[in-house]
Amino acid sequence: MKKILAICLILALCLPLLACGGGETLTLNVYNWGEYISDGSEGSFDTVREFEKWYQETYGQKVKVNYTTFASNEDMYNKIASGAVSYDVIIPSDYMIARMAEEGMLLPLNFDNIPNYQYIDSSFRGLYYDPQDQYSVPYTYGIVGIIYNANVVDPADAGDWDLMWNEKYAGSILQFNNPRDAFGTAMYKLGIDVNTTDKAQWDQAAQELLTQRPMVYSYVMDEIFNMMESGEAAVGAYYAGDYFTMQEAQAEDVDLKFYYPERTNFYVDAMCIPSCAQNQELAEIFINFMLSQEAAVANAEQTYYASPNSLVYEDEGYRAYMGEEAMAALYPELGNFSEQYNAFAFRNLDRETQDYMNTLWETVKIN
Repeated sequence: MKKILAICLILALCLPLLACGGGETLTLNVYNWGEYISDGSEGSFDTVREFEKWYQETYGQKVKVNYTTFASNEDMYNKIASGAVSYDVIIPSDYMIARMAEEGMLLPLNFDNIPNYQYIDSSFRGLYYDPQDQYSVPYTYGIVGIIYNANVVDPADAGDWDLMWNEKYAGSILQFNNPRDAFGTAMYKLGIDVNTTDKAQWDQAAQELLTQRPMVYSYVMDEIFNMMESGEAAVGAYYAGDYFTMQEAQAEDVDLKFYYPERTNFYVDAMCIPSCAQNQELAEIFINFMLSQEAAVANAEQTYYASPNSLVYEDEGYRAYMGEEAMAALYPELGNFSEQYNAFAFRNLDRETQDYMNTLWETVKIN
């Protein structure tokens, strides 16, 4: 960790100092998942450009947002841990937030600069990955489900994780291309705790993935969109909100359907500031802007992910735009969200278990 901080300090000293006001343009580096923000396409709200415009109008200074994307939590973590780059705002998933906080890779937030945090529902505060709510502001949440093409898959075969191991659809099945999610599908199927430290249970899950391996068409992350929309693949596990994005873009001969298995991953993605950030206050102002009603609603409409922000859920325009089917799927009647989340969500694995999982994953991928 000291090495990472040292590299960040060197990078900071090498960069030109930014003026607090005046004519110089501030720079904000944002690192987010792909297709995870309202980007101005088809006349939608362009969150990044609107923030730049709003900031200049509010503070009298220009700001340039450099917005780049990552495909998985592990890719994001490895890039930041390398010390080769610096970002001001990142949006990891819960278990990765816990790991990065533990390793000193996140800065505590100054909530005086994030007054819109008041709109985050209380159900999303004090969760295991940030129990004191020091390092993160929830952005989206959801549940992992299975997407399938009803023109290929018999509806009688749908309903649980078994569909992804059904030999009838061999060569048409997509699996996650990251170990945590992939092992999760096998562990939920087998009834194993996804946070177990028992190596024998990880071995059991690895064997299940090896059994599935000959049936898998491809291991994917964002590639799943094109493959499912076009009908190139027929079955894949992914995040609830993405189903509606795929359904909207599906080909004429594709009929995508979606369901939640009984046991599955509940997740929260949240906005954080890494310890290498060059401008923490500007980053906090950006996070606050992301929580404002217009930006938050636009992002929720664009991504089709559920929002923990009450300004979104209570917005009548948003509810009408999404429609009853989407609202029912994205905001299912769960009772106590925290209880469901605590029962099934990925937690930060200890280093030994994490290394063992990665070793097993390499074996799965090689085979």
